[in-house]
Amino acid sequence: MDVTSLRAVLAEMRSGLLPTRFEKAQQPDTHRLQLGLRSLQGTLWLELSWLAEAPRLLAIDPPLRQGDGSTLAQQLQHGLRGLALVSLEQQGWERVVALGFAPRPGEPIERQLVLEVMGRHSNLFLLDEDGRVITLARQVRQDRSRLRPIGTGDAYVAPPPMAGEPPRLQDDFAAWQRRLSLLPQTVGQALMGAYQGIGPALARQLAEAWLPVPVESLKEEQWQRLWQRWRLWLEAVDQERFALGWGGPSDYRCWDPCWDPGVPATETAPWAINRGLAGYYADRLGRRGLEQRRASLQQRLQNAAVRELRNADQQQGLLAAVPGSEAMQRRADGLLSLPAPSREEIDEAQRLYRQARKLRRSVAAITPRLELHRQRLAAIETSLTFLELAENEAQLTAVEEDLPALLPCRDGQGPGPSRRVRRGPAGTAPRPLELRSSGGLRLQVGRNHRQNEWISLQQARRGDLWFHAQECPGSHVVLKGSEGTPGEVDLREAADLAAHFSRGRANGRVAVVMVPTGDLQRIAGAGPGTVRHRGGEVLWAVPERAAGLLAEPPRLPGTERP
Repeated sequence: MDVTSLRAVLAEMRSGLLPTRFEKAQQPDTHRLQLGLRSLQGTLWLELSWLAEAPRLLAIDPPLRQGDGSTLAQQLQHGLRGLALVSLEQQGWERVVALGFAPRPGEPIERQLVLEVMGRHSNLFLLDEDGRVITLARQVRQDRSRLRPIGTGDAYVAPPPMAGEPPRLQDDFAAWQRRLSLLPQTVGQALMGAYQGIGPALARQLAEAWLPVPVESLKEEQWQRLWQRWRLWLEAVDQERFALGWGGPSDYRCWDPCWDPGVPATETAPWAINRGLAGYYADRLGRRGLEQRRASLQQRLQNAAVRELRNADQQQGLLAAVPGSEAMQRRADGLLSLPAPSREEIDEAQRLYRQARKLRRSVAAITPRLELHRQRLAAIETSLTFLELAENEAQLTAVEEDLPALLPCRDGQGPGPSRRVRRGPAGTAPRPLELRSSGGLRLQVGRNHRQNEWISLQQARRGDLWFHAQECPGSHVVLKGSEGTPGEVDLREAADLAAHFSRGRANGRVAVVMVPTGDLQRIAGAGPGTVRHRGGEVLWAVPERAAGLLAEPPRLPGTERP
């Protein structure tokens, strides 16, 4: 969040937030604080974040209640109790915002909440009336910053001033051009180095295609166009004429580079910039969190697969040694057939007999263990496919529900003490993906092993049809033929879904097995969702065709969207 975005956000806040009375503080994670502020219209919420990749200050929709027991939240709850937010100050071109709290508007400020929105140096401070730090988001020790160490009880010191000149409307074209041309560098470097408040995003918005062009190569016409955009931006900031726009050289911008003073300004919705940016950050950070969680689950599953493969190889090695028992038997027979075997030879023969018997007996124990490792490997491969295809938090949680069976602890009896698996409420039924075929029949898609078993065995009725990619990990798909007679299009769509939700989804065509659910059998001793079947018909499916079915309404009420 650059200075322009920060000023745009604060302009909206001042008109709709001052004054409001502090009501609640909560900290949903290690880098975010949420404040509830009571106004005549109800409770408004602010989010202050010092996350290095996305520090920000925004008004947000009412959040879930979480994190009100954190130390920082409790300290703010105590320090701001009974006070009202009466000021929002941001000085010059610094990305530092001070929220002032007083008993009533017009009375002296007793507490200040200072947010520094400065990348990896971002921080949050609660100050008393003397400007001393009551609490802060993270301590800055001497070994972290020799220039500005700060902690609880210290007097707050503002960040070092930025390099460059502050942008001024009073500057003329010649002075502005001369300042940008002082050094032989690109237009982007010149803008960011010569003036305060110009970050990479704003430099792209101002210069666009000229960003990498050396300043000495700019023609007079290009200088004039760049000057016009510079003036439009400065006037927008000076007059607080902000508007949220999307796309272009940066993801978003909070001013209009094509503004025409002769065209009347259009009315914008209340809190349009704050809520728009809140949605933007929630989406981007949500996707980042999703990928981080996916990577963590993937690593755990891959480690489990390596462990199961190693154990299977060990069992296979033991099984391969069984034929050697006959050679041991013959060697023992030869020793005892000697005319006068010694005591040592008799002992060696007895040892060989015992070893041969042990090897022969081990077949009965090794074979089921080997089969168990192979079944677990197959289940892990299927879970990795579910994980690859997961598109939201709920689907990742569905994959995580299978982990207790797939990631046993050291003794093989269940998840270890450090394994914390998210579960839904006790007794809740699985929630597979459900949609309608073109013929109006229900289609169910399992997104984990438990859902696969639920739709294929527990909920299946006479007439239902089961689809699965042939010899390929993936989801079970059930077409509810018990609710109507399926047509060719219904069968094709079910097969396409099974191909789409399988490891073979990148192929042009995928072989899919279609079997009546009555012909499915659960494999005894195997994990959930593991079935065998008799017969079946092979259909050739096209995974790409399933995308159209997934994107089209209508969907069943209460079911998740893909």
